[in-house]
Amino acid sequence: MLGEYRIEGRRAAEIAASVERGVGSGELEPGRLLPPLRALADELGVNPNTVAAAYRTLRERGVIETAGRRGSRVRRRPATTPREAIGVEVPEGVRNLSQGNPDPALLPPLDAALTAAAHRHGRRPTLYGAPALTDDLVRLARAAFDADGVPPGPVAATSGSLDAIERVLAAHLKPGDAVAVEDPGWGSLLDLVPALGLKALPVPLDDDGPLPDAVERALRQGARALVVTGRAQNPTGAAVSAPRARELRRVLAAHPGVLLVEDDHGHGIVDLPLHPLAAGEPTDHWVLVRSTAKAYGPDLRLAVLTGDAVTVDRVRGRQRLGPGWVSHLLQHTVTALWEGRAVDPAAVAASYGRRRTALLDALAGHGVEAHGRSGMNVWVPVPDETGAVTRLLQAGWAVAPGARFRIASPPGIRLTVSALSGDETGPVADAVAAAVRPGEARRYG
Repeated sequence: MLGEYRIEGRRAAEIAASVERGVGSGELEPGRLLPPLRALADELGVNPNTVAAAYRTLRERGVIETAGRRGSRVRRRPATTPREAIGVEVPEGVRNLSQGNPDPALLPPLDAALTAAAHRHGRRPTLYGAPALTDDLVRLARAAFDADGVPPGPVAATSGSLDAIERVLAAHLKPGDAVAVEDPGWGSLLDLVPALGLKALPVPLDDDGPLPDAVERALRQGARALVVTGRAQNPTGAAVSAPRARELRRVLAAHPGVLLVEDDHGHGIVDLPLHPLAAGEPTDHWVLVRSTAKAYGPDLRLAVLTGDAVTVDRVRGRQRLGPGWVSHLLQHTVTALWEGRAVDPAAVAASYGRRRTALLDALAGHGVEAHGRSGMNVWVPVPDETGAVTRLLQAGWAVAPGARFRIASPPGIRLTVSALSGDETGPVADAVAAAVRPGEARRYG
C-alpha cells in the first residue's frame, strides 16, 4: 500500500493494471517510489517473479522507470500524461503564444484542392486491394526528396510525422533499447519514446543542430537510434548547417548499425537549405520524414517518408495490418496542393522570419539571450521557468513552459511567433525582459 492507494492483483497483468489505474487517477503521482519487488510480493502473497513481470510491463508501457538499487518509481511524465498538459490555463484577454500552431493566414484554402481530389477519387473509387499510394503522390514526393539531396529510396505515407516515427522505431527497436533525442526537443517525441518502452538519451544542441560530441557519447552509451530535426527544430529553431551535417555523418559512419531518423517538418516554411544526414548513407538503416502539417494545415494528417528499402518495407508491412493505407482522397488533396503550388515556401519563410528576427532583435536590445534560427518559435533560456511563465501570464502573455520540451537541459520558455503582429513585438519583448534575468550565453543543453 502506498499512502492511501493500495496496489492489488494476483497476476502480473492485474498488478500492472492496478498501478496504471493509480497513475491515471492521480493517486500515484509522478515520482512516487513503488514498493520493492519482494515487499510487494509479500503483501500480495505472490511470487516475486510475478511482481517483476508486472514492473517490466509498466516500464515497457512508459508508466514507471527503474534505477537499479534506487528502486522503481512512477515516471515524471507517464505515457498516459502528454506534455501538452504541462502548461497554464489562458484566461480571456491574454495573448496566447504557447500553442505552436502555424499562422492560419499563411495556410492555403483547401476548396479547389478538395474539389480536384473529389473529382479524381470519384472517377475511380479506391477499393480493397488497391495500391497503398497514388502514383502522383509518389512522383511528387520523390522529386522533392531528390531536389534536396535525399538519397534514393522507396516512398511511404503515414498519418503525420509522429505516426511515421513511431512505425520506424517499432520496425527496428525493442523495449529497453535507447534512442538519442534532441534536448530540448519535440515534446510529442519525448512522450512517444518511453511509451514504446524505449529509453531516451538526451543530446544537447545549438543553433546548428545536435552537438557531434554529444551524439558520439549517446551512441557509445548504446543508443540504437538517433532522431534529428533538420530545420525549424521545436522548440529552439535550430537548423542543421552544412558543416554540422558533415561532422554528424562522420560520427554516424563509425556506428553503421544505428537507425537514423530525420524529421523535416519545416519543409515548406523554411528558406534554409536541407542538409540531410542520410546523404552518403552513413548508416545501414535510415528514413527522412516530411509532414504537410506546418505548411498546409495540421488537419491534413499526412506525412511522406523515404529511406532504405528494408525499413520502408517494414513500415508498409505493419501499416497493412493496422490502418491499411492513408486515404487516397487525402493523398489526392495533397497532390492537388503540391501541383497547384498552393504555398509559396519563400513567402511563408519570409513572413515567419520577419517576426522571429524582430522578436530576437528586441530581446537582444534588453540583453536577453534567445534563439530562433528558423521556423516559427523562439526559445529563451531562463533561470526560473515557473516564475517566468507566471509573470508573463500576469502581464498578458501566455508562453509555453520549457518543461514540455526538456529532459536534462536547463529551463527555458518557448514563444510561437506565428500569432505575433508587428506592433506586439516590442511589448512582448519588454514583458519577457521583465520576467527573466539575462544570464550568460549557454548551449541549450
